[in-house]
Amino acid sequence: MRVLFHVQHLLGIGHLQRALAITQALAGRGADVTLVSGGSPIPALAAAPAHLVQLPPIRARDESFALVDAAGRDVDDALRAARRDLVLSAFAEARPDAVIVEGYPFARRAFRFELDPLVGAARAARPRLPLLCSIRDILVARDDPARDRAIVARIREDFDAVLVHADRAFVPLEASFPRAAEIADRLVYTGYVTMAAPGDGEAPERDGQGEVLVSAGGGAVGYRLLTAALAARRSGLLADRPWRLITGMNLGEAEFGTLAQTAPTGVLIERHRADFRRLLRRCAVSVSQAGYNTVLDVLAARVPAVLVPFATARETEQSLRAERLAARGVVEQIPAADLTPTALAAAVSRVMARPRAPFLFDTNGAARAAEIVLGMVERGSKAIVSQAKPRRIRE
Repeated sequence: MRVLFHVQHLLGIGHLQRALAITQALAGRGADVTLVSGGSPIPALAAAPAHLVQLPPIRARDESFALVDAAGRDVDDALRAARRDLVLSAFAEARPDAVIVEGYPFARRAFRFELDPLVGAARAARPRLPLLCSIRDILVARDDPARDRAIVARIREDFDAVLVHADRAFVPLEASFPRAAEIADRLVYTGYVTMAAPGDGEAPERDGQGEVLVSAGGGAVGYRLLTAALAARRSGLLADRPWRLITGMNLGEAEFGTLAQTAPTGVLIERHRADFRRLLRRCAVSVSQAGYNTVLDVLAARVPAVLVPFATARETEQSLRAERLAARGVVEQIPAADLTPTALAAAVSRVMARPRAPFLFDTNGAARAAEIVLGMVERGSKAIVSQAKPRRIRE
């Protein structure tokens, strides 16, 4: 079976990591996957078990989400046309039995120039191809009823299923998309998607043992958290322990240099660690943002954790995730607007002083998504296999 998967990441790499995990699960079941990636390339793409079609990259300049090309220039019509043609060429060459589009139509409206033609090509194919939308647990909240109605209409008209990479018992889609009931017959909760391979890398024995581990995801919007953590350390927070700040690959060179130059003795500044999950399991406390993948890694590590969600007027996803976990006593969370070195120190002290509350997550999302996609191909686009028993992160 042949599957075409379109994914676009802009600031962080969470969307791409989920796509890679699902790609790996599909390939493990014998599918021939064409992965069409529209964001900045990352090293993991080279190892993906798929035919990679790397589009000329488009990324977000910053948290304003203004779109720019690889050189930082505004996206123009020529780039849009080139990408559209490459997407359609990839579809024609792959001759897929199913198409997965990450995010759209719930998100990625700015990429309609290539996604609408892809959807149209999939719908025009004979025999009919299963067309699926792949989304994370929590969508960006919006106060635009007309937009939500349009999303519902598009799903009902063109899409056979919406793969919701979440555990419904923790956060149902209606928590961030109030009209979810109107597409209930299309929704399938796969469970959370974690990387199929451990991805721990190699680490020296006891490296990271008992340290304070501060991480900023991809790094594009993590500088404020990192500077607050350094300030808390300079004020004496857990000064008897080693500290490690992992900034992410997308933190600017100037910001990285400032952190490295101002870090106190005993604080290590690094951009990336392939063994991040292993470091998490060994640390005394984790301080991080509340992105999809980071939260899953933190919960799996079962360490005391403080979440400081990235939040703007447009970006509410991390806040809702952190709030739901904090309400269950699983983590401490600090709203982005309330982040100060003092608030961070207080939250770290609280979470380290209490037992960690148990919490169960369905984390079978990649395998489940692959099962659904291939099952729809085998049985016809309208056949969605029944929900499987979840596999959970257990205390």
